Amino acid sequence: MLRVLIADDEAPARSRLRRMLEPLAESGRIGPIEEAEDGVAALETLQTGAFDLAFLDVRMPGLDGFDVIDRLTPEARPAIVFTTAYDEYAIRAFEANAIDYLLKPIGAERLEGAIGRAERATDDADERLATLLDTLDGDARGAAPLPPTEPIRQLSVPARDRLIVVSAESILAAEVNDGITNLYVRASGETVTDRHIVPFTLDALESRLDRRHFMRIHRSAIVQIDRIREMIPWFSGRYKLVLDGGQEVIASRARSRELKERLAL
Repeated sequence: MLRVLIADDEAPARSRLRRMLEPLAESGRIGPIEEAEDGVAALETLQTGAFDLAFLDVRMPGLDGFDVIDRLTPEARPAIVFTTAYDEYAIRAFEANAIDYLLKPIGAERLEGAIGRAERATDDADERLATLLDTLDGDARGAAPLPPTEPIRQLSVPARDRLIVVSAESILAAEVNDGITNLYVRASGETVTDRHIVPFTLDALESRLDRRHFMRIHRSAIVQIDRIREMIPWFSGRYKLVLDGGQEVIASRARSRELKERLAL
């Protein structure tokens, strides 16, 4: 069942859409339905709950529909359907990766199509992520490699008003999210994993780490092979890696094959 949010500053529009969704709720395709009366309330509601589908009016006070999705983290963003009386936002909705764009008054057939797309988007989310990782990995393999250098044994990372020196063997993984490189460190015998934001790229870090122990498992992540505790089969020959401390990272298909060879699986 899809958990749904209806965000519209016009109460009659929210009520009409809710009535149209009720038969789908009775059939079990739609679960809980919540409402938000403006963009600010929509953002707060989406950030505090796990929704599968959000119907966002384009023009709302406080934040418009596009402002709402711009402020959502990837983890909190459900499938988005824009609802509006205006057709000039269709291109922008496409660029925002909305699954549909419904003009008011919304017809039953168009609404059914949007629900079907949301169901498929929910079912295929993991597979689409896996495919994206493979695509990015292919792009990275086409880049010219950096010249090899002597592997580092230690490196310094900024922490408030000082620099902390960490050993290479304490590095669990490094990942890039939204253009920021995050370094995950856990010293031997410790139970807490520390995260540090570092001012260098994964390419630069990969060129300095000992490749006997570290491996690029997709374009945006490096892991220390010695810190892998589990390899969980994922989609189409890929693996989800569980590191010390429970951190999970997904390997692309090509890197999963390479990792299996390195570990003689």
